[in-house]
Parts: sequence; structure tokens; C-alpha cells
Amino acid sequence: MSASDVKKNAETKMGKSIDTLKGSLAKIRTGRAHAGILDHIQVEYYGSMVPLSQVANVSVLDARTLSVQAWEKKMTQVVEKAIRESDLGLNPQSMGDLIRVPMPALTEERRRELTKVVKGEGEDAKVAVRNLRRDANEQLKRLVKDKEISEDEERRAQDDVQKLTDRFVAEIDKVVTQKEAEIMTV
Repeated sequence: MSASDVKKNAETKMGKSIDTLKGSLAKIRTGRAHAGILDHIQVEYYGSMVPLSQVANVSVLDARTLSVQAWEKKMTQVVEKAIRESDLGLNPQSMGDLIRVPMPALTEERRRELTKVVKGEGEDAKVAVRNLRRDANEQLKRLVKDKEISEDEERRAQDDVQKLTDRFVAEIDKVVTQKEAEIMTV
């Protein structure tokens, strides 16, 4: 393993941290409807729990309404119950075999709570990136100890890893700021 391998590995893992952050922020509800909000809901299907997306089609009707179409008619009640009992605070309405899920408007207080959650997710992502920096620096020190790279190469590589860390932390801040602005817009 070389210093460039360590840097590439750290960059890849830091990129995955950003992707994870974006995925977790997508689950945080804003006033707008988006199909990804129901992704984590599990539905009982023939005795086993499966994601909602495997038993129904979720689409956006308008800015404040989702439609959920179960692929099997008998699953409509089960899907509706799963959405109602989820932690999202949604109240689905069944219309034959179509389920409409209106998104309630967020109160100012709830918006502030959600921005705190978003900041917490951002901090978790920053901690993950910093841990990856520490791991990369430890790998570089091990390479020096094993005499695979020189101390000068190690210092240069550590500087590069720090620049990577700074870049990803700035990206996290940008993603968090965008999500906060999205939540606070009425």
C-alpha cells in the first residue's frame, strides 16, 4: 500500500459519508411531498416485513400530496395502516385502491426542531469524516514505520488528507445549510 492508496481510500470513504448524510437528510420531512419520505416504512407481506416500495408504487401527486398504489388490492389496508403507524405523523386516506397521503404543514416550532436534527446529522457526518482522517494518518504512520514511505512523503500525504477533510467538511456544511433553508421556507 502506498500513500496515494491511503488518500484514495480516505477520499472514497469520505464521499460515502456525504452520501449517507444526504440519505438521512432526505428522510427528514419538509413541507413538500417527496416519494423518498416513505422509504423506511416496513409492511407485513405474507408473514415477513418488507419495505413499502416492494409492495406499492409511491408517487407525488402535487407539492403537498403523495399517492400510494398497492400492487395487490388486499394490501391497501395493510399499507395504509403501516403509513399511519409510522413515526412520520401522516394521516393517509384510502380512496378505493389508491391511498392519498397529504403532507401537513409544519409549524414554526417543528421547523426549528427539524433544523436541530439536521445540524445533529451534519455533526455526525463531520465526526465520521474526522475519524476517517485519523485512520488515514495512522495508516501513513504505519507505512513510515514499515519503511515503505519516507517521513517527507508522510507529511505531504497528511497535508493532502487534511485538505480532503476540509473539503468534505465544507461540503457537509453546504448540504446542511441547504436542508435548513428548505425546512425553514414556508
